[in-house]
Amino acid sequence: MIDMGLLTDVPGVRVGHVSNYEDITGCTVILFENSAVGVVDLRGGGTSTRQLDPLFSSHSYGSINGILLTGGSAYGLDAAGGVMRYLEERGIGLKVGYGMVVPSVPTAVIFDLGIGNGKRRPDSDMGYRACLGASTLGFEEGSVGVGTGATVGKLLGIKNATKGGVGSASYTLSDGVVVGVLVVVNAFGDVVDPESGRIIAGVRDSSGGRDFLGSVNLLKQGVKWQVESFQNTTLAVICTNAKLNRSELKRVSKMGQTGIARVILPAHTVADGDLVFAVSCGELSGDPNVIGVVAAELVSEAIVRAVKKARGLGGIPSWSDIKGYL
Repeated sequence: MIDMGLLTDVPGVRVGHVSNYEDITGCTVILFENSAVGVVDLRGGGTSTRQLDPLFSSHSYGSINGILLTGGSAYGLDAAGGVMRYLEERGIGLKVGYGMVVPSVPTAVIFDLGIGNGKRRPDSDMGYRACLGASTLGFEEGSVGVGTGATVGKLLGIKNATKGGVGSASYTLSDGVVVGVLVVVNAFGDVVDPESGRIIAGVRDSSGGRDFLGSVNLLKQGVKWQVESFQNTTLAVICTNAKLNRSELKRVSKMGQTGIARVILPAHTVADGDLVFAVSCGELSGDPNVIGVVAAELVSEAIVRAVKKARGLGGIPSWSDIKGYL
C-alpha cells in the first residue's frame, strides 16, 4: 500500500499538537466534528488511561467527542481536563440536564519521564491549547505533540534507545470510504522497516552507538530487562467515515493491532501499554473486514513514518541522525 496522507483526510477529524521542547513532552488531541462511536483493544500489559468506559460494549453511552494521547505517564492524564473544558465551552458532550454537558474524551498516555525534565508533564492548559490548534488541514509528524518525548528500544535503558514519535497515514477506497490512522511510537521493542527487513530504530550498542543489537536477539541470549524497560507504549487511533457498529469496530481495532506486530519486535509485552482505538465518524456503507485490512497496513506505515520523521532530542538520536551508518 502506498502512503496517501494523514488522519485528517477522514472528513470531520481535527488534530492538534502541543509540544514542550524544553522539558521534552507534549500531547496530541483528536476531535470529531461529526457524531463518533469508538472502541478500544488493549494488548499491552502496562496501560494508563482515563474515561475509556464509553468504548466498552457494556456502556450505555457509546459516543465520544475526542481522543487525547499524552506524555507524562499517569500525571499526563490531567491534560484531559483541558480538552473537556474546551468542549464544554462549546456545548459539546452528553447533555445531562441542568444546562450542562459532559464531554467524552478517552485518554491514553505514554511514559516519557526518563527524557527531559520528568517533573514537568502535560497539564490542563496544554490539553486546552492542543484543542485551540486542532485543524482538519493537516499536522506535523515526528517528534511533536505526544511524540515529543517518545523513544524506542529500551531493553538496555533509555541511554541506548532511539528516538520515536508521531506518524500518520490514510487510504481512500474506491467506494469513497476513507481510513486514517495516527500512532505514537514509544515502544519497548525495535521498529523494523518491512521493505528492507532492517531495524531502523531500537536498542543501540552503546549510548553513543549507531549499531542496532536487536531486542529479540538480546532476550534470546538471556539479557535481563532494565528497570527503565518497563516504560513503553505504542498507541494507535484508527478513524473511518464508514458507519460501523461497536462489534464491527472491535474487529477493526483487533486487526489494527496486527499492524503494530508486523513492524515492532517484540510487541505487546508486559512492559508495553499498547492499545488501538477504532472510531466510526461517518455515514457511508463500508465493509469492516476491508477497513480492518487497510487499517493494519496503515498502522505499520505510520509507525515507520513516525520513526523516520523523528528528530533527536535529550541526547537520544533519531533514525535521521544515524541512517547514514545503517
